[in-house]
Amino acid sequence: MSASGQQSHDQRPAANAASAPARAHRYKSVTDLADETARSWFTRALQWVPRILSSKPHIVWLMALGVYLIVLPLLGVAVSAKSELIGGNYTNVTSDIGACIAAGGTLHLVSQGRKRQKVDAERLTLLKDVHALLHHLHPDAAAEIGQAIRQAHEDGAGRDEDGGRSE
Repeated sequence: MSASGQQSHDQRPAANAASAPARAHRYKSVTDLADETARSWFTRALQWVPRILSSKPHIVWLMALGVYLIVLPLLGVAVSAKSELIGGNYTNVTSDIGACIAAGGTLHLVSQGRKRQKVDAERLTLLKDVHALLHHLHPDAAAEIGQAIRQAHEDGAGRDEDGGRSE
């Protein structure tokens, strides 16, 4: 409660506060799995792996390796056993290219998810501001809207299970 006797909308009951971290942890978004700020040098280095795998130079390198290890032997050009041992065979090269494409797609999805979260947070803030402004400038109209919503919920709760239709 504030000094004027009004309860703030941001305050929550104490019983709810204890279970809030557990609920928040359970429903984490995919974009929350990779922290923006890394804790150690090893974690920071690991965060670069998908970026490097999905980079254009790496994909071009793998395609050139595929040409060398797959196409040239099919055309009759001899490739040394040592090259095949180090570079792998066609299954290695094609699976590496697939992993690069998957890493790039994942990075794109994470980026889009973070952008969407920011837009949603801004939208929610704007909606809360408009709501507070409505209550501040037109308390009677806000009360009427609230009563109409409560009445609609009460009418909806009194209906039959099949949506109010009777036979």
